[in-house]
Amino acid sequence: MALDDLGWAPVSLRPLVDAVATLATADPRVIGVLPVGSAVTGTMDQFSDLDFAIVGRDDALADLLRGAQEFAAKAGPLLSAFTGEHVREPGLLLCLYGPPPVRVDYKFLADRDLDRRVEDGRIIWQRDGLIDVAFNRAAANWPSSSPQWMEDRFWTWIFNGATKLGRGELFACLEEIAFLRRVVLAPLVAQSRGHRPSGVRRFEQIAPDLVPALQATVGDYTPTECARALRATIDLYRHLRAMDPEVVHRRAAEAATVHYLDEIEAHLR
Repeated sequence: MALDDLGWAPVSLRPLVDAVATLATADPRVIGVLPVGSAVTGTMDQFSDLDFAIVGRDDALADLLRGAQEFAAKAGPLLSAFTGEHVREPGLLLCLYGPPPVRVDYKFLADRDLDRRVEDGRIIWQRDGLIDVAFNRAAANWPSSSPQWMEDRFWTWIFNGATKLGRGELFACLEEIAFLRRVVLAPLVAQSRGHRPSGVRRFEQIAPDLVPALQATVGDYTPTECARALRATIDLYRHLRAMDPEVVHRRAAEAATVHYLDEIEAHLR
């Protein structure tokens, strides 16, 4: 089928989008095809993946999942495909097409699953208006954590990093700091600037002024650098926390954790 409005997709990806829509149209188990992710936010470029929600009838999802790889193979030259258990998404099929290589992810959903969707995908095809009906049943809700949720956890997570530093588990310490960048620092910045939180994705475009501060949280494999990166993480977090006067500070946890980090650093000298 020829789709008219594909201005959101790079030209090189449009034949694949059209092929997926054509496959869905011919499959009576499928009621709609929704590009999601960067197709929704309007941020697709030549480096982007294609992400599709393939919505099936409630009674057809199990059958669709069994035939997921066969479905994907019909869309183009499939190089690799595997399911998403590693991200706790067994209904997700991650594919690589090519050449040239193109990453495409398919998430197979039932009609009822749209009641718990995180975003409204672009409707490039639907059967009998059923996706519109589903969208009218419930609103999309992108998951995000409140600044208070982060404050309640941040100091315990910093303590975890400090214990790894003290034990000499530097890879684990660096991993903890990376976790804090992804789960606390970057989401706080994104939310404060009107963007939906998505880890550190597109941080450079969202907050170029804060790139040096976030860069300072990237340590290397030495105890002193891990300690410095933990301190930079604390500094940036305090700066971001100050933007929300309603956050109740966990001062006792903060003081105990910072004192503990002081002691760990003293033993590094």
